[in-house]
Amino acid sequence: MKKAIATAALAFAALSTPALAGIELEVLGSYETGIFDEGAAEIVAHEPGSQRLFVINADAASVDVLDTSDPENLVKLFSIDATAFGGGANSVAVRPAEPGRMALVAVAIEAEVAQDNGVIAFFNVDGDFLGTVEAGALPDMVTFTPDGDKILVANEGEPDDDYVVDPVGSVSIIDIKHGVADATVLTVGFEAYNDAVLDPSIRIFGPGASVAQDLEPEYIVVSRNSKKAWVVCQENNAIGVIDVRFGIVTDLFGLGTKDHSLAGNALDASNRDDAINIANWPVKGFYQPDAIALYRYRGQNYIVTANEGDARDYDGFSEEARIKDLVLDPMVFPDAAELQEDENLGRLNSTTVNGDTDGDGYVEELFGYGARSFSIFSAGGKLIYDSGDDFERITAERDPDNFNSNNDDNGSFDARSDDKGPEPEGVVVGKVRNRTYAFIGLERVGGIMVYDITNPFSPSFETYVQNRDFSADETSPDAGDLGPEGLAFISAGDSPTGSPLLVVGNEVSGTTTVYGITVVGKGSRSARDEVSVDAPATGNGAKTFGLE
Repeated sequence: MKKAIATAALAFAALSTPALAGIELEVLGSYETGIFDEGAAEIVAHEPGSQRLFVINADAASVDVLDTSDPENLVKLFSIDATAFGGGANSVAVRPAEPGRMALVAVAIEAEVAQDNGVIAFFNVDGDFLGTVEAGALPDMVTFTPDGDKILVANEGEPDDDYVVDPVGSVSIIDIKHGVADATVLTVGFEAYNDAVLDPSIRIFGPGASVAQDLEPEYIVVSRNSKKAWVVCQENNAIGVIDVRFGIVTDLFGLGTKDHSLAGNALDASNRDDAINIANWPVKGFYQPDAIALYRYRGQNYIVTANEGDARDYDGFSEEARIKDLVLDPMVFPDAAELQEDENLGRLNSTTVNGDTDGDGYVEELFGYGARSFSIFSAGGKLIYDSGDDFERITAERDPDNFNSNNDDNGSFDARSDDKGPEPEGVVVGKVRNRTYAFIGLERVGGIMVYDITNPFSPSFETYVQNRDFSADETSPDAGDLGPEGLAFISAGDSPTGSPLLVVGNEVSGTTTVYGITVVGKGSRSARDEVSVDAPATGNGAKTFGLE
């Protein structure tokens, strides 16, 4: 098959040219656990009053507490041991100290049996235990409402490996207005949708599962007024909307699919062609974001998504299949044999539960996981912007020798092309001067993509910074940062340096890295847009790449 876009055509015509003024990122310092590929640095949260950073260390089932008062010299102060409260710590969030109210640390901890209800454990910034409350099954992400009165927990509710026990996915709303000792919990499920007619792009497909069981909440963002929340269900390709005041789900919408046959939506689909080949193919990608963020533009909320993608793959049930192993409808795909060759679409990971649109045993539509991009959606689920094939084009242009590498192997050129590519996972938004930026972590090849998203209808690529040394042994400290997972933006007002910072937890290298953010250029960007950021989730020598 003739490739629509060849390696030699890696042009940047489709990318927006950044304005003269912008930002640059520079590594200030890193804390190294020395633990490789065990999740020793995942989710990060910052408390400005104490200048402490709380980092999920899944390897030790603990929270490492770092002193960030000097970002160039991060020091571990102590760890909070979560083993007494369950099977492992998954997420951490911090409510900053305010006059009359102390800082509070909330840690999401799953049960020893992941299908049982977990807990949220509370601590002060010194690690003193304050109490626990029960959450739902597999509490995977925790966040405070901006007013600090409530905590929201995404209870993923994953099935066991045999796919026999499948708890419902849910969101716990924990009211702490009167303190931890008097906290109340309301856990909100999706049972009202069990018999509803759903958006067809919402994936409900677990064997024997109801809608409430099948939905798996992954990540939550909350409106600035603390009244509304959006929760993404990654495997389901859906977002639920929650009225926080009344504790009810008010909407559930699908995110649709991305058409990789269209110009600007190309992808490299094969890890067996020994080449960079970013091409258009007759494949649709489920957006399936992992982390999401929220910000405002001209009085409206917009959702920013890191479109990682994820499949269900259990001993008792797996949807994964290579496209070469699917039976394609010859009327739709007369060139099926050529399409299914390894160097074309054959190696691309796909699904057995979508694509047979008429139930005749033949696949009429091809799907992949994730969109290899970040997107901006309206609060009601309308796609406003997608970065298209930027991520693969930028990484191919800037570091072709390590294109679509894996995060645990420095000799893995093109290894992830068949499976979600660069795999954007984490995203935060932050305001620098009068502009709003999205910072997106690429889980596999590594590095942080930065876009100016001040106007959600016309984002522009800003820079790409990579703090990974592919020439080093991946298990050594010289390799730098591998597998960025959780990101936190620290505003200038909360920063120990007086300038904004970006903190990244890297799960494979076990490193926590702080980037300084500086404004560059002559300040020619317009200040006419009224922008506010809603509750962002809470060595030098990095290579920085910008458009030339």
